[in-house]
Amino acid sequence: MTQIFENISLAISGLRANKMRALLTMLGIIIGIGSVIGIVMVGDSLTNSMTSSLQEMGANNVQIGLQQRESENGQSYTVSIDADDYISDEMIEQFLSDYDGQVEAVSVSEGMGSGRAVDGHKYANVSVSGVNDGYQTANHLKMQQGRFIAERDLKGVKNVAVVSDKFCNNMFAQGESPLGQEIKVNIGKDLYTFTIIGVYQYEQNALMSMMGAAASEKDMSTDLYLPITTSWKLTGAVEGYYSITALTKQGTDARAFASEFEDYFNRFYARNEDFSISAISLDSIIDQYSSMMGTVQIAIAVIAAISLLVGGIGVMNIMLVSVTERTREIGTRKALGAKNSAIRLQFIVESVIICLIGGIIGIALGMLMGYSGAALLGFPARPSVQAIVIAVGFSMLIGVFFGYYPANKAAKLDPIEALRYE
Repeated sequence: MTQIFENISLAISGLRANKMRALLTMLGIIIGIGSVIGIVMVGDSLTNSMTSSLQEMGANNVQIGLQQRESENGQSYTVSIDADDYISDEMIEQFLSDYDGQVEAVSVSEGMGSGRAVDGHKYANVSVSGVNDGYQTANHLKMQQGRFIAERDLKGVKNVAVVSDKFCNNMFAQGESPLGQEIKVNIGKDLYTFTIIGVYQYEQNALMSMMGAAASEKDMSTDLYLPITTSWKLTGAVEGYYSITALTKQGTDARAFASEFEDYFNRFYARNEDFSISAISLDSIIDQYSSMMGTVQIAIAVIAAISLLVGGIGVMNIMLVSVTERTREIGTRKALGAKNSAIRLQFIVESVIICLIGGIIGIALGMLMGYSGAALLGFPARPSVQAIVIAVGFSMLIGVFFGYYPANKAAKLDPIEALRYE
């Protein structure tokens, strides 16, 4: 143990004597480990934020939608959707009745497009969607004032709207109640008038942030919700649903129910030659996304780790130079009785110290890059302890692997020839 501490002291003294050479030797290790740590941090931050965002959208949600059947010969073909192909209100009502204890709500929506509410010089950008009364529950919307779309609005095909608090900030004076106020909304070439019945709290999730939703608060677009029956009337669309979202109750296994829901709805499509129903839980989508991001992250980290190999070769090169420069010193030590193992250990320890210091600097650099990268993307960053431990261990392994050959060469030097070397 004493010998190891002496070798560590000698190695550090040697590095101090040749600071610039030591730094250049470490450069490949620093860049390699720094890149890996930075990539892992940004990747973890992105994955965690996206997963959290998807879970906020509803980990218990099951997406149920139409899927075109394959032809008998397996070839793909395109079929237009007829009115009888859509999921109907009668199907949903029967579904809710049969799964009363497992399903909390069914959400449906249909986009009408982007538009702008205008009142003199005031304006607010909106994305208009027709929704049902279950949309609020399934999408966890928080109401600040008034109420959400109700069944009476759907049955009455009323021209009512639910808007965001950001919308109200743009369109109404501070302290002025938006409830009961009429708004005019331009969608394409058409102008529609709606009465506000509720205000929800706008929340920008990580998914929206990543997609670049960085517009000013005045110019940002928020969702404006109408009864879906009203949107059908205004657009002349076919009454029916291409897809729906079922929110299972807490404590139920959404993945297991996805398969069961799919079988349930496919009973209605047993005689439909063109379409069937497919269902997938949002929980499954989260897992697929996490797996995909993990694979991409590993692939990029492996590419970055190639620089560690280059750094290791640089360490070996410098250690060979060091052996050559210290040939007489090695000869003197061997003449005084130093064993080959002691000479070998001395140079391996020196190589490990170089790589370890480079690894520590690389970790610091990587964490700096990771925090900076995550901050630019707008996500919270957290260093990966596992990646740091692996990086330190890998840097020491590189030191042993690439330091062994020069150390072994030094240990095998003939003491007489070494003492005569100039």
